[in-house]
Amino acid sequence: MELGHAAAETIVEPAEAVLRYLVVANQTLGGPQLTVWAGERIRWGPSRFHVLVPAAPRSEDLVWTEGAAHRLARRRLARAMRRLGDLGVEVSGEVGDADPILAIADVLMRQSFDEIVLFTLRPGFSRWLRMELPRRAARRFPVVVTPVIAAPEPAPFTRFP
Repeated sequence: MELGHAAAETIVEPAEAVLRYLVVANQTLGGPQLTVWAGERIRWGPSRFHVLVPAAPRSEDLVWTEGAAHRLARRRLARAMRRLGDLGVEVSGEVGDADPILAIADVLMRQSFDEIVLFTLRPGFSRWLRMELPRRAARRFPVVVTPVIAAPEPAPFTRFP
């Protein structure tokens, strides 16, 4: 050690924490609320999103197959991930069990999150609200659960002859 020379001081700035959000949605993924909500979270600071789409049948379908529900969920997931990716954030996603509680539990066994955000239809139209999903999720999981009322995705345009 040389005498007379001060040791160089290294200053390390603490990294800003990345907030991790588990976004749980199905019919509401195509509505505008997802990108509006995500944009607000991004303005709060670094954010990472994982989109979980329970593979539930559409409420208007009287007859359905599990395969059809998975295909629809995958299409919705792909569109949502593109929209969130266009905001310039890290996004991942998966299709989960038709039961949203089981789907959330499966994800939480592998990953941790700062907040679970449930995008659901408005009261009177939401099966998730009728089954008290926000309350049940908040009781079962040690993570903040935030319900967001959202519009359903627009119906695809159909031409009639």
